[in-house]
Amino acid sequence: MSWRPTYRSSKFRNVYGKVGNREHCFDGFPITKNVHDNHFCAVNSKFLAVVTESAGGGSFIVVPVSQSGRLDSHCPKVCGHQGNVLDIKWNPFFENIIASCSEDTSVRVWEIPEGGLRRNMTEAALELYGHSRRVGVIEWHPTSSGILFSAGYDYKILIWNLEIGEPVKMIDCHTDVILSMSFNTDGSLLATSCKDKKLRVIEPRSGAVLQEASCKNHRVNRVVFLGNMKRLITTGVSRWNTRQIALWDQEDLSMPIVEEDIDGLSGLLFPFYDADTHMLYLAGKGDGNIRYFEITAEKPYFQYLTEFRSPAPQKGLGVMPKHGLDVAACEVFRFYKLVTLKGLIEPISMIVPRRSDTYQEDIYPMTAGTEPALTASEWLSGINRDPVLISLKEGYQQPNQLVFKAPVKEKKSMVVNGIDLLENVPPRTENELLRVFFRQQDELRRLKEELTTRDVRIRQLELELNNLKNASPNNV
Repeated sequence: MSWRPTYRSSKFRNVYGKVGNREHCFDGFPITKNVHDNHFCAVNSKFLAVVTESAGGGSFIVVPVSQSGRLDSHCPKVCGHQGNVLDIKWNPFFENIIASCSEDTSVRVWEIPEGGLRRNMTEAALELYGHSRRVGVIEWHPTSSGILFSAGYDYKILIWNLEIGEPVKMIDCHTDVILSMSFNTDGSLLATSCKDKKLRVIEPRSGAVLQEASCKNHRVNRVVFLGNMKRLITTGVSRWNTRQIALWDQEDLSMPIVEEDIDGLSGLLFPFYDADTHMLYLAGKGDGNIRYFEITAEKPYFQYLTEFRSPAPQKGLGVMPKHGLDVAACEVFRFYKLVTLKGLIEPISMIVPRRSDTYQEDIYPMTAGTEPALTASEWLSGINRDPVLISLKEGYQQPNQLVFKAPVKEKKSMVVNGIDLLENVPPRTENELLRVFFRQQDELRRLKEELTTRDVRIRQLELELNNLKNASPNNV
């Protein structure tokens, strides 16, 4: 019996990638040359943020997404970090709020003014310290307005309540560096991939590990929840060093449902999943192409569609949220591709070809909007809710009028021997340590000079006192 390929009809089989015109690209960006495996780019319907190359600390540039073209060489930056910036993420509910993490062990939350930056921003709305080593990954909670997760090189995940500006939970179940984090739809489960070759599904509020897989044949690099399908997608490397993807049941990680080899290249595979269209996009770091698949609940699970090809290698990719897409052009996904060699950022639109100019309801179901379903305190109390859904039919108008308010912390003091221990925070980086060392050397030199001056003065006063004592009997 001869083998015949199985064909199935799909509304997305003809999806194609369209690169934006030159006037829609962003040129002249000093994109960072850091080799950390992150995207270094974040985008929403208002702003585009890109981590840049800088000396003496870390910085990133924020520009309005509508102001494409060549970047001004004196463009203001967000430059408050004292080490290289490793990850940036926009708040999904407050589009002027962005979080960043850095090698200086801090996580910072910034409030970008309307219209973009007019001068360098050095003061963050919140500075969060809790990790003992650099912080490599941050993620916002998908339904709660004030919950932020950070994963550091100290093998710990901290949960931050931004309503009070403090960590409320530490997840300490990993034995090596955490590579990626992903939430399910309502944020009740957290999946992590780790350098210890294990895939974990965690209940984040308790920190309990619900499922764990030791990936010996499939070394996991990145993990993504597949919406409400109760499945996970991971990208990694096989024992023969070929790049592959694997599908897992979130309730049983003993064995992957299916594994599929992609190619023999060495770059990290970044997965992007669109829960509305059930499409999976795979983009390799250093590659020029983006493959896309349709995910199904039954075999063959991965339905290969086609790929977008480009000669320029990508360092990272930012993804536009659904409410920022061009519905009239049948755009279902949009990447912002970082091309380091050219200092260029290219928008790449994934378009479903349709002849009709009317709204296509079959490719635009109700999708998550910018209104939070929960407050931070509600989520921490154990409540779970699905995202608040919106329709893109009439052109999305943001109804969310919430305003982000950073907590005002009372200044506390702990004075020991005249030194405020909370005011004099210990140095966290080598450069900061050197600055503190030289500052202390100057202070010691000044104190020694002052001590010498006082010794001389004391001797002078003693001589004057002796002279007065010797002169007093003669006067009598």
